[in-house]
Amino acid sequence: LSASPPVVVLLLSLLGLAAAGKLLVVPVDGSHWLSMRELLDMLQQKGHEVVVVAPEVTLHIKPSKTFVMKKYPVPFTEEEMDEVVQGLVKDVFEEGSFVERVIRLYQRAKKNSALFLATCTHLLHNKELMRYLEESKFDAVLTDPFLPCGAILAEYLSLPSVYFLQQMPCRLEYQSTQCPNPPSYVPRAFTDLTDHMTFLQRVKNLLYDIPNFFLCDVVFQPYAELASEFLKREVTVPDLLRQASIWLLKLDFVLHFPKPLMPNMVLISGVNCAYKKLNQ
Repeated sequence: LSASPPVVVLLLSLLGLAAAGKLLVVPVDGSHWLSMRELLDMLQQKGHEVVVVAPEVTLHIKPSKTFVMKKYPVPFTEEEMDEVVQGLVKDVFEEGSFVERVIRLYQRAKKNSALFLATCTHLLHNKELMRYLEESKFDAVLTDPFLPCGAILAEYLSLPSVYFLQQMPCRLEYQSTQCPNPPSYVPRAFTDLTDHMTFLQRVKNLLYDIPNFFLCDVVFQPYAELASEFLKREVTVPDLLRQASIWLLKLDFVLHFPKPLMPNMVLISGVNCAYKKLNQ
């Protein structure tokens, strides 16, 4: 399925019977926000009321006439936020052996996750803002689950959630939806393999997936602890993510390898592409 922005709007519109709804948006900053912002513009044009919750310090999330912006204070500066993003980009694209890259990303994940966790903590413990969200009677939550703060908020408010993303770290989308993810032909990160592998390449593909468990533990276990404390019951990050009503995945089989999908996973590749008519 190759979907365009109008199709995404239609899918979101099917969440309720009303002609227009009230949508709570919990975005992730950086490039994640850019395509979501375009989607929010179209939702507003369709008559939906959109409220975006964001920290006071952001890279790209700025006020707009398209939506209502609700900000909350965080304990870091714009310079610190910029260093986190630039450092991550540098570490991801820097050359090196597999072991060097894993160690580098492990250290980066440990540093960056502390800042993003602080952002989520200050949102959930902002009593005035939480009171506003409780009283606003939203119809659904739209969030990027790359960081699960929106999933925690949706669970707390007992709202259906729509996930808008490209892919999750450590392939959590597969674990959360119980979607098959066989290493026999779905290539793992850093392997440089294709979906056609020999037996030894499949073994390599399986081994390369092992460090993901450690990386995810560093990044997401603090969110599980935060969610358990906030919701006053024991939960894991997959527990939170599997509550999603629908996963809108910004990918397709043109730029990505074929792989299994669950019925509530919808491919919407192209929503963040420039709309230009090609010549002959």
